[in-house]
Amino acid sequence: MKRDDIIEYSLDAHHSEEEGVKKRKKIWQIFWILLIVTIVEVTLGLMFSRDPGMKTFLFVTFITLTLVKAGYIVMSYMHLGDEVKSLRITILGPFLFFIFYLIFISLIEATYIFQIDKLFGW
Repeated sequence: MKRDDIIEYSLDAHHSEEEGVKKRKKIWQIFWILLIVTIVEVTLGLMFSRDPGMKTFLFVTFITLTLVKAGYIVMSYMHLGDEVKSLRITILGPFLFFIFYLIFISLIEATYIFQIDKLFGW
């Protein structure tokens, strides 16, 4: 017995070729933007990795670019960019807070370890 209340969405979708071209163009645009950001990260890493004075600059730059890439991926591929602003803030706000909290704790603990080394003379 065949049911007529179930819709097969793959057969019911009526997309024009223009819509498909737009979607593929957007996917390629996202790919190229993410590739450029990745190339910038790798180039900066190769150029400044041996310079000890640039370590802080590299850390801040890598963290910032990584957060930018993660946010862009969430906004585009997970379709969060199509949602209302309050939903985006609700989802991304705790994520960003947690990331900044982890960075803060990492920096505080790193300086604490160096103080303990001096205290015990290791």
